[in-house]
Amino acid sequence: MPASGAVTRNTLRRQIADALRDEVLAGRLQPGEEFTVKQIAEQYGVSATPVREALVDLSAQGLLDSVEHRGFRVHQFSIADYRGMVEARMLVVDGIFRRHDPVAHPPGPDVSRGVALVSIRRRGEAASRAARAGDLDILIGYDIRYWRELARLVSDNDYIADFLHRLRVQAWVFSVPYLRADRDVLGWLWSGHVDLVDALTLGDAEAAAEVMRAYNRQSLEWAERLEARTR
Repeated sequence: MPASGAVTRNTLRRQIADALRDEVLAGRLQPGEEFTVKQIAEQYGVSATPVREALVDLSAQGLLDSVEHRGFRVHQFSIADYRGMVEARMLVVDGIFRRHDPVAHPPGPDVSRGVALVSIRRRGEAASRAARAGDLDILIGYDIRYWRELARLVSDNDYIADFLHRLRVQAWVFSVPYLRADRDVLGWLWSGHVDLVDALTLGDAEAAAEVMRAYNRQSLEWAERLEARTR
């Protein structure tokens, strides 16, 4: 019974953390918005313990701030934070491509890798369609899963994949409020998911790296645009 209780609590903890992260990503919980453990526990009809643990987990991921004697607050990332996320992503991804140069390490007949790439490509197709349609709700979900699976496959390193996943979620948390308020949102939603997977499937590291360079340039240009608008 104690083990079963622990499993149930941990499951609740993950479910609550996932639900709140989705609320932040959807923009229903805005940066700077505050709430208490009691409020969240009442909202989901659960005890305070798994809620408190879920909120601590989200704080560790950089998505929430603990406010002494008041509860928690959705973290407000700055444009400088976002630019730092993009630059960190650039450095890590560049290192991955250098290590996995297809000339030095030609792709072999790895069936499991091929199956994984087909699955990732399907997610990429869905993400690309959503980006071209300007559907943020659909895009965010597919985009996050696409990048997490791709990072695990390409890096073959869970620590790197988890780091990139954290950057991805944080970048979306920063971006969502701006994108929802932007009439030119279609001009700034990246839709190169399929191009990247196709380049990796062919073992063309340079083509894949160029897709990423273009993506990062677009991200930094968007940050400059936001900065100019807030001056």
